Amino acid sequence: MSSQPSSDLIMTYGTQCALAAKQATNSVPIVFALPGDPVATGLVASLARPGSNITGVSSQGTDLATKRLQILRETVPGLRRLAIMGNVDNPASVLDMAKVHAAARTHGLDAAIFEIRGAEDLVPTFEALKGRMDALYIPPDALINTQRIRINTLALGARLPTMYGAREYVEGGGFMSYGPSFSDQFRRAADYVDKILRGAKPGDIPIEQPTKFDLVINLTTAKALGLTIPESLLLPRPGPRRRLAVLRARHGRSPSARCGIRQSYPQGREARRLILGCSDVKRPRAQPF
Repeated sequence: MSSQPSSDLIMTYGTQCALAAKQATNSVPIVFALPGDPVATGLVASLARPGSNITGVSSQGTDLATKRLQILRETVPGLRRLAIMGNVDNPASVLDMAKVHAAARTHGLDAAIFEIRGAEDLVPTFEALKGRMDALYIPPDALINTQRIRINTLALGARLPTMYGAREYVEGGGFMSYGPSFSDQFRRAADYVDKILRGAKPGDIPIEQPTKFDLVINLTTAKALGLTIPESLLLPRPGPRRRLAVLRARHGRSPSARCGIRQSYPQGREARRLILGCSDVKRPRAQPF
């Protein structure tokens, strides 16, 4: 029997896959992207010195739960009942759901967590929350990503505005998202791969966290839900650097059309609007916000 060739490095993404890679080897270098909280989920010992054979780029997902809730409250008038749906088999999603649930209760909202483990749980879950909730919060996750169009179709049928953690979910018909760019995360992870292949030790490379966050709003979905985006949400604010992306689709076109950045502006003290232009999405005039 021929032996399997050894690997020089493992590149992975998300909390579940990164944990699986860590359990599989303690010698092959591992670089990850997109885990929500690598310390709390047991991926690394600390952000400054991850230790062992693993390092990478964190999405800071669980730290953004309160901010996402704040934006959702600004956008959905009269929000009183919040549904929180996530993959209970993903430790990062469990942490995220717990944080947003606690934040919702602090603001006097009636919040309920709906746990899923597979695609077969989606329809029963939406049947359970239909007519009972005012909005839906969904942490980023591989299962959610593969089922995002189906989830958005069910959410629209239930008249539920959705809050996600990344632009890709909104391009699939979701209402809005707030979080780091997946593309940026993978580009930064590639730099880690290069350093390690040149001789650096993974455990000595600090975990990088994002410093820029994208607020993405799908105006087609907003219109279908009868929601108007408040002007206050479009104004520059103090705090982390933020980019705004707005999706506008022509009448009768799917908001999940293939998209790419058509116009962008340098980020400075005053943020500028970032428009996503799609192959069958009408591109509006870019304006400062």
